[in-house]
Amino acid sequence: MFQMSSQKLEVSSEHERLLRDLAIDETGPGTIVQDFAALLAYLKGRDLRATGRHQLPLRALPEINARLVRPLQLGLTRPVQKSYPHINGLYLLVRASGLVAIGGTPKKSVLVVGDAVYRVWESLNPTERYCTLLETWLLRGHPEIIGGDRSPAFLVPETFSYWNGFFHRIPDEGMQVAGDDPADAHIRYLLGWHNLGLLELFGLVSVRHGSPEPGEGWRAERVWRTPLGDALLAALYVGFFGDFGNILQLGSEEYVPFGVLQPVLQPYFPAWQKCLAVPTWTFRDGVYVFKASLRGIWRRIAVPAGASLNGLSSAILNAYEFDHDHLHEFSYENRFGVREHVNHPFMDEGPWTNEVRVGDVPLGIGQTMTYVFDFGDWWEFDVTLERVDPPDASLEGPVVLETHGEAPDQYRSW
Repeated sequence: MFQMSSQKLEVSSEHERLLRDLAIDETGPGTIVQDFAALLAYLKGRDLRATGRHQLPLRALPEINARLVRPLQLGLTRPVQKSYPHINGLYLLVRASGLVAIGGTPKKSVLVVGDAVYRVWESLNPTERYCTLLETWLLRGHPEIIGGDRSPAFLVPETFSYWNGFFHRIPDEGMQVAGDDPADAHIRYLLGWHNLGLLELFGLVSVRHGSPEPGEGWRAERVWRTPLGDALLAALYVGFFGDFGNILQLGSEEYVPFGVLQPVLQPYFPAWQKCLAVPTWTFRDGVYVFKASLRGIWRRIAVPAGASLNGLSSAILNAYEFDHDHLHEFSYENRFGVREHVNHPFMDEGPWTNEVRVGDVPLGIGQTMTYVFDFGDWWEFDVTLERVDPPDASLEGPVVLETHGEAPDQYRSW
């Protein structure tokens, strides 16, 4: 549930003076612009293989860490992505911004830097990059991108709420983290270590790093709010997040557009003129060839782009000799690393499968949708897009091209 602190924030004259006098360039505030550029440069043109959960591979982590302005020293022998909170946060940003998406094949998912959106990114000045990353973090940085949980109630993540609540816990003399159980629990279960890393990268907190201990990860000993952190928190609260109607308004849109926070921050940072832009998906015509798999059994099905997902659902059920007497749902990961859901027409919330065409779904070749049928028995299919052939006027509906394995008994428990 999206929550705001009961303590009202105000923009003081000192806050205004600090923000208007702030100089943003490649080297500051914080190291976010430099470190983001380092990660982007590492990924571009490399087609780095992603893990099964679409995260950075283990072997790449030490190399990326070494490229950061302030590499972390860890006491772990086999660190994973979340062991590096700053890298974890940076990866959240490259995915949530749309600069990096998943490509490749079903057997080999790779991280691909999109050429079109990268050209736009390259045209932005340091102020525009800093503000774009800040907005991406606050409005599109869903934790599910890095393997966390997402609140289904709101399109906007709760990052600002957690930042606000965290700052109210930090006294002027700073807050002890290492060895303080309540502070550790607050960061671990609410704010998230990746968000603490990003607060440091954006220059919003100052962190005293402790020496690594064997078998332990990042040791943040003490944290202080920075004047910039206090000023930006107040400005964003007053200008946007303090009005819950703004959150609801964004929740009514299909996705969070770029530049939402520009009217709030541009009066302080007039150099923020351009915004990042990601190409929008348009209907793709053709004949879609899917491989619908269920526990080692599969059916290859050809479907016209104009057919609905409800029609694809029927084709899968017919191919497995199942009845149609239960609800269903399709879900897939969009280019920003967040799962989209398309529901049965009888379910309360859309979009609905009888209104979404196959060609409307932004699937890359090799990308897999999850199709769940019957939420009681929970039949879960992997529906992989193998190719898109040219349009065929003679194909009026879905056709089964190939089968492998005997279909299971739908009601075996009876």
